[in-house]
Amino acid sequence: MKIKKRNVLRLLSITLVMCAFMATNHLEAQNKKKKKKKNQIEASAPKPKSKTKSIKDLTKSSKKIEGLFTMYRDTITGSLQMVITEEQLGKEYIHFNQVSNGVIDAGRFRGAYGGSKVFKVKKFYNKIEFVSQNTSFYFDPDNAISKSKDANTSEGIMAAVKIEAHDNKEGLYLIKADGLFLKETFSQVKPPRFPGASPMSFTLGNLDKNKTKINSIKNYNDNTNLEVEYVYSKPSVLNGGSRGVTDGRNVSIKVFHSLIAMPDNDYEIRLDDPRVGYFTTQVNDQTATNSTPYKDLVHRWNLVKKDPNAAISEPVKPITWWMENSTPVEWRETITQGVLEWNKAFEKAGFKNAMVVKLQPDDADWDAGDINYNVLRWTSSPNPPFGGYGPSFVNPKTGEIIGADIMLEYVHFTNRVFYDQLFDLAKADAEFDASEYLQKNKVLCSFGHVMHENTMFGQAVVEAAGGSELEMERMKEEAMLALIMHEVGHTLGLNHNMKASQLFSPEELANKDFIEGKCLTGSVMDYAGINITNDRTKQGQYYDTSVGPYDVWAIQFGYTPFKSEDEKVALLNRSTEPQLIFGNDADDMRAPGKAIDPRVMIGDLSNDQIGYSIDRIKLVDSMMQVVKSKFSKEGESYQELRRAYYILSGQRATAVNVISRFIGGVYVDRAMVGQEGGTQPFTPVSLEDQKRAMDALKKYAFAPEAFSAPNDLYNDLAMQRRGYGFMRGPEDPKIHNQVLTYQRNVLRHLLHRNTLQRITDSELYGNDYSLSKFMTDLNSSIFKADIFGNVNSFRQNLQLAYTNMLIDMLIGKQNSRYTNNAKSMALYNLKQIRSMAAPSGNVSSKAHKQHLRMLIDNALKEVK
Repeated sequence: MKIKKRNVLRLLSITLVMCAFMATNHLEAQNKKKKKKKNQIEASAPKPKSKTKSIKDLTKSSKKIEGLFTMYRDTITGSLQMVITEEQLGKEYIHFNQVSNGVIDAGRFRGAYGGSKVFKVKKFYNKIEFVSQNTSFYFDPDNAISKSKDANTSEGIMAAVKIEAHDNKEGLYLIKADGLFLKETFSQVKPPRFPGASPMSFTLGNLDKNKTKINSIKNYNDNTNLEVEYVYSKPSVLNGGSRGVTDGRNVSIKVFHSLIAMPDNDYEIRLDDPRVGYFTTQVNDQTATNSTPYKDLVHRWNLVKKDPNAAISEPVKPITWWMENSTPVEWRETITQGVLEWNKAFEKAGFKNAMVVKLQPDDADWDAGDINYNVLRWTSSPNPPFGGYGPSFVNPKTGEIIGADIMLEYVHFTNRVFYDQLFDLAKADAEFDASEYLQKNKVLCSFGHVMHENTMFGQAVVEAAGGSELEMERMKEEAMLALIMHEVGHTLGLNHNMKASQLFSPEELANKDFIEGKCLTGSVMDYAGINITNDRTKQGQYYDTSVGPYDVWAIQFGYTPFKSEDEKVALLNRSTEPQLIFGNDADDMRAPGKAIDPRVMIGDLSNDQIGYSIDRIKLVDSMMQVVKSKFSKEGESYQELRRAYYILSGQRATAVNVISRFIGGVYVDRAMVGQEGGTQPFTPVSLEDQKRAMDALKKYAFAPEAFSAPNDLYNDLAMQRRGYGFMRGPEDPKIHNQVLTYQRNVLRHLLHRNTLQRITDSELYGNDYSLSKFMTDLNSSIFKADIFGNVNSFRQNLQLAYTNMLIDMLIGKQNSRYTNNAKSMALYNLKQIRSMAAPSGNVSSKAHKQHLRMLIDNALKEVK
């Protein structure tokens, strides 16, 4: 029984083993079958796509635009992608921008240059960076300190853009480029809002990313150009702007951006010299040990002689100007002549035919804003910002001028007035402050404004004298020639020379045979007055018709391929020659208290500015007697008469401003130590000339009848009605306000803290017109003639304004900025005025004198 039971158990075990084996084999067969089926499915299924996309993948719906930086623009969405090559990494490029079109209200107008900067393209892991470079410093590479040249200076990372694709074989990186150009990445487009700005002033809204777009792309081997339309939007506006702004809630500013390859040529830098006036890129030499570690780069074109050994040679590449096809046909010959006049200067520098002029064909496929063309451009703006504007852009590392344009406004040919503040004071009570204008428009040239005013004055004189239409046309032609020469001078690198008007005497300027074909000043870069002779039979040229001696000398300095440093120094040492004197905007005295040398002034002419200005005043006064009969035309409105009156008044105001600058003036000589012909740097204006200026102001600016005109003229100073134009205020002429504005502008200079401080300081080095004597004379000129009798309304205004200015010197917000002796004289003069202002004369005069005494008494209580 035991054996049988054992056999049964053995059989059961074998059976279980066999079942387990069979089950295992079946399971393995099933797994093999599943695996085979899975492999078959996997083999037949499509392979999954790689997560990394190629440049080709990402640009398949885009148009390729090859050039310096290859661009891809999506043909459906318009989005932009950009290719960066391995060779471009670490390299320097130049970014330049200019306004393609805008609105004057926003300070962004067609042709406005936005400057140039150097930037590098860098790779940082998975990003491409665009980094602006600091070009303000120089380090001598042989000096060990140059190893620390990056200390405490900051690069500007303008953008860091993710790499979307990389072609390792071709060495290419693809990035999205919309953010580079549709934002203000490379340059600020919207002007900043300065503290204290009126909330009612016109401002742009916020940049609207949905409306901002790239209008066009043009790509070349050496530059990539894009026009971007920036749209600034805001839901509501307090000030919708002028009529040039269609919708103040949505304003477009179109900007050309140019990415430019760093020039690789034989250009030689030229360092600036203070005796001649070029635009410069300022660079500090950080390894220099002298007191003037300046290595400022002169802005000039890269002119190279075809024949280096020839005394005069044509350049390898001339400076070619294209006259835009919008140029008025009748002026094309004059404009061409104005450009080519500069060839006279270049010949003295060793170049023949350096300047070339061509006409843009009507079927040209290039835009005037293309940086590959230097263009003489024309606009007719609703509110012209200038009469002419000649900017250029440079390589910031060398100063080489790469391109330039000249913008001209059609208003130059019209009788529309530029500066309403100067003429039509019904529009505003505010005084025109040239310093504020210049501060807001540092890169602008306002020569066109001054010339336009001068030409309208000249036309008024010619018309009043019964001059012919031929005479009018001659004046206009000379004006256009002078304007073109001036603006071309800017594009050659020259800045203003406001001191150049000293070239000829009044007698020489009135000798038409002597001045024929000449520059009436030392330089066309001055803002000189129009040459009008009181004796119409002696009238010669009105404006410059050729470049001046300073212009020739300055071009020689900038462009002569000097064979040695001694040759250059010898040329510069000629700066003491009278016809080569120089002073630019930094030195000019157009704004009260701004500078010190009265010769550096606008609106003046001749080497006797005081005498010439007095003659101008006499001419204006004589014309005031006949202006009503000459400019009141049958069947027309009184607008022409009104314009003529304000033009004449403005000329008179300019003349007294010129005269005023001699009081407290100091002549400046920038000759180097020991230079032949040089004088001491500072020489106060002589006592004779300061007294002569004071006597002229007494008579022509402050006298009871100063700025007078026939009373019946005031009845006719009416503007032509246009719609609801008078809703801004009553339309009657504001004569007293106008005259007081002119007088206050003179007083603002005479009583400026800088003028008063300089009078006292210069007594230490030669000034014989003491502060006490000047202040006493000023008091007398404003009060002595009428304080003991009747005081007319003009003098009442003047005396009150002057008294309040003295009071402000003592207790006003700026009183601490005046010297103690100036405040002492202000106190002394106030007490003198009080003692003189005893009630006398008619009722109006008695009231006026009581007013003066009350103001002074109240002020004296506050004086500490």
